[in-house]
Amino acid sequence: MGAVPEPHTGWTFLTNHARVLAAIAHDPATRIRDIAARCRLTERAVQKIVADLEGDGYLSHTRQGRSNTYRIEAGTILRHPADSGLAVAELLTLLAQHDVERGDTPRRLQEGDTPRLLQEAEHAVDRETGA
Repeated sequence: MGAVPEPHTGWTFLTNHARVLAAIAHDPATRIRDIAARCRLTERAVQKIVADLEGDGYLSHTRQGRSNTYRIEAGTILRHPADSGLAVAELLTLLAQHDVERGDTPRRLQEGDTPRLLQEAEHAVDRETGA
C-alpha cells in the first residue's frame, strides 16, 4: 500500500480531472496506483475521476490481461462554457509542452518527439474544424 498523499489546501489552476487526464496522456497504459501517486490523489479518487471521464466521453479503455490501456477522445470539447470550442487535445498539447520544457518526458519519448496521442489529437481537431 502506498502512502497517503499530502493534503493540499487552497485553490489550484488545474482540476484533478485535468491532472488525471494529463497523467493518462503521459502513459496510456498507466495503472490507477501510478496515476494516484503522480497526481497526489487517493486511488479511490482517481477511480471516480476515470469513471467521470469515461461517462462523459473523454476517455475509454480496453482491458489487456489484468491491466487497462486508456484512449483519450482528443476531439472532445471541454465542458465549461467559457472553454467553448476548445478540445481536450489543445489542453493536453499545452501540458505536454510544459512537461517537455521542464524535462519531464515519458520514458518512451525523446526530447522533440511528438507523442502519438497528441498527433492523433491534432488530427481529430483538424477534422472537426475542417483545417
